[in-house]
Amino acid sequence: MTLVNRRCIYLVICAAYTTAGCAAGDEADNPDELEVVQAATSCPVPAFITSERAPVGFASLSGGTTGGGSVTGLVVTTLAQFNTAASGTTAAVIFVSGVLAQGTATIGSNKTIIGCSGTTPTLRGHVAVNRSTNVIIRNLNIVGFNCRPPDVDTANGGQCQNGQDAVSVQRSQRIWFDHDAISDGSDGNLDITNGSDFITVSNTKFFYSTTRADPNDTGAVGHRFSNLIGGSDSNGAEDAGKLSITWVHDWWAQNVVERQPRIRFGKNHLFNNLWTATGNNYDIGVGVGASILTQNNAFVNVRTPINTTSFVKPSVAASAIRSTGNVLSGTTGTAPTDLNPGSVFTPPYSATITAGSAVQQFVQANAGPK
Repeated sequence: MTLVNRRCIYLVICAAYTTAGCAAGDEADNPDELEVVQAATSCPVPAFITSERAPVGFASLSGGTTGGGSVTGLVVTTLAQFNTAASGTTAAVIFVSGVLAQGTATIGSNKTIIGCSGTTPTLRGHVAVNRSTNVIIRNLNIVGFNCRPPDVDTANGGQCQNGQDAVSVQRSQRIWFDHDAISDGSDGNLDITNGSDFITVSNTKFFYSTTRADPNDTGAVGHRFSNLIGGSDSNGAEDAGKLSITWVHDWWAQNVVERQPRIRFGKNHLFNNLWTATGNNYDIGVGVGASILTQNNAFVNVRTPINTTSFVKPSVAASAIRSTGNVLSGTTGTAPTDLNPGSVFTPPYSATITAGSAVQQFVQANAGPK
């Protein structure tokens, strides 16, 4: 049996919650204030699951992102259980307990996915969000195939770019990633393409566990490219006016070389994020048709924080970026410059943006699952 405090207001009322998920001060003073709920497996969750129940930014628009809502949750401990629970469009709240087997995890519409604290909740291989709407993914480790078999075999001519992303979001809307750690994608860590829209990525850490090489393609660079927004310069018919993404309190960390993110066509708002991937080529890549606003971010000991020269093609679609309040510490390479700043979009939502000087300490303490 699991004891659930009636005075806690939960994102979902679920047997898998314990009083560890209650906000401070909400603990019951006596057993009479506790409701007893049948639970097959205990699944403690961090306090932010209940205290921060909705996304900021683009995922809050177009009706908002509510995932599985208030339906009763289900704890899964195997990949097969996960894929059964996450399929289709029926609302579901799914708690991931432990490290699931490597493979492909497919997430349908109207789903909330939450990792159970203390169990190292992990999806391994490839997570596919394709033609899905209204999805929340929180407090999870997502670890890609890392450019190795069964995904890519570099010993027999394979290239990392031909492998799977750790997470791919395609033709999907209203998606919220929060407090995740996403790493070791063969191609990318989290790629968002094919007209996906209304997405927020918050409190999430991106990295590669090793300085892997890609002997048949990029060599020592290892194709350690984290986030591609928009898959092709020629896909404007599908992507233009879409790919609206908010990035807040995210951390691009060790061994990331490029695409942090690289953006085509989308309206992307990046504020209060952190970059510390020393040895990189560049951080933010401005691609064709992009409209990018960066505010009060921190770039620490990295090269070329914003690349406005390598990927823009005015003959395809004009690009624009405006930056304010960013903190640069020990950066090298090309200094950031604005590009067509008067054309950059104005975010259609309100947001609390803190000083860039406070970003590194906050993000390093808070990003990722807890």
